Amino acid sequence: MSGIRISARINGAAWAGEVEPRLLLSDFLRSEVGLTGTHVGCEHGVCGACTVQLDGEPVRACLMFAVQIDGHEVTTVEALAETPPGEAISVEGLHPIQRALHEAHGLQCGFCTPGILMTAEAFLRENRAPSREEIREAVSGHLCRCTGYHNIVEGVALAAQRLAADGPAADGEGEP
Repeated sequence: MSGIRISARINGAAWAGEVEPRLLLSDFLRSEVGLTGTHVGCEHGVCGACTVQLDGEPVRACLMFAVQIDGHEVTTVEALAETPPGEAISVEGLHPIQRALHEAHGLQCGFCTPGILMTAEAFLRENRAPSREEIREAVSGHLCRCTGYHNIVEGVALAAQRLAADGPAADGEGEP
């Protein structure tokens, strides 16, 4: 079977090449692009571990084919940290959401964390002052077998407080 030529922006960088028509986006990101932060869990779209952002909106990478990103922007968890690729990541270099989850002990094994981070980042871009109930609803599509979600919700709430203190959302809405 021959590949299909696509071009996309992945974490801000241009990517172009051929992909097999049936290659899942999750497998493409991990195997072809080398971005292993996108975890593959259930492969049915249920667990949320493979969540990435497509044009800024969370999507399940296990439910999409790589060819579907042609002409689009894909953002993975690797884009959140402010540490240049290849350098050791420090707590100071983490995105505010990553740092808040770390401080609130909102992760244990970490398998679900990348997907939760990608959902939370998009959610907090839209809602800079969410209630705990709104946060629970936002992360409800993610399965976490370790934490019981309480500390995840607390971490997202802490991130929301810090981001709100930093000023309005990029679109000028959502002031605290």
